[in-house]
Amino acid sequence: MELRHLRYFLAVADTHNFTQAAARCYVAQSALSQQIARLEKDVGAPLFSRTSRSVRLTAAGELLEPLARRILADVDNAQAALDALAGLRRGSLRLGLVQTMAVSFDMVEVAAEYRARYPGIDLRVSNASSSRMAAEVLAGTLDVAVVGLHSGQVPEGLEYRVLGSAPLVLVVPHDHALADREAVGLAELPESHPLIQFTRGSGLRHQVEAAFDRAGVAAGQHFEVGQILDMIRLAARGVGVTVVPRSSVVGPGSVLGLDTADDLPRGARMLRLTDDEAVHHICAVYDGTRLAPAAAAFLDVLEHHGIDASA
Repeated sequence: MELRHLRYFLAVADTHNFTQAAARCYVAQSALSQQIARLEKDVGAPLFSRTSRSVRLTAAGELLEPLARRILADVDNAQAALDALAGLRRGSLRLGLVQTMAVSFDMVEVAAEYRARYPGIDLRVSNASSSRMAAEVLAGTLDVAVVGLHSGQVPEGLEYRVLGSAPLVLVVPHDHALADREAVGLAELPESHPLIQFTRGSGLRHQVEAAFDRAGVAAGQHFEVGQILDMIRLAARGVGVTVVPRSSVVGPGSVLGLDTADDLPRGARMLRLTDDEAVHHICAVYDGTRLAPAAAAFLDVLEHHGIDASA
């Protein structure tokens, strides 16, 4: 079994298409098909179920996929460790970043400082839900992920560093029945307004649904949106109400760039929640047993920006 065979296998598993996989690997389709056939011979079982319309993993393929990803990730980490002997002059960092920040520092500044310290490191940033990114760190396809999870939600097998937190707030249109209140409980929300929710699987979604559970009420009708800014703007337009981190509404890192909540669009109101546990948490998660030097260096830069490094 050769490493290139595993790379070809994962390319087909990701694209479900031999032609696209061959293009991704910069080889002829016939050559890729031959190498996949050789791998199947080595493992003693077909890895793909092929029809004229689709390419799907077999049971053996599904078993091999996470193992292949971890093997290749370990090879990359081994190369990174060797690169560390040269003072991190080359290598890569696969970083996952959550969209909803609840911290007092700017991740752009963190990335810029990291780049300045280690210009030879190839920084690859991706965005997905917190649950998915944590799973990718566990699988070895991401080195570090900044996610919207609190310590109790971090998957077993991962370590974490607390980055910050922000209270959740309710944003309502100006003519909402609760618009004149300073603080409200979620149980006071009328059922007439749908709830505008963030993407399923996200850390924010977990925290909001947990807050409704503590209030003893259902979250209500969902209007699912993948951008915090759109959630706030939709609430301002009267489409519904939304619960977001306060740091997303006001402050230097807010998506609206507002200094105070008085400047919300269309006169929308931001209300404090009476639930003190309604908090959006941010932490960095990583696998401490296989932390590549480039990833360890990134965590050091985070600490330089005043992060709580306790796990």
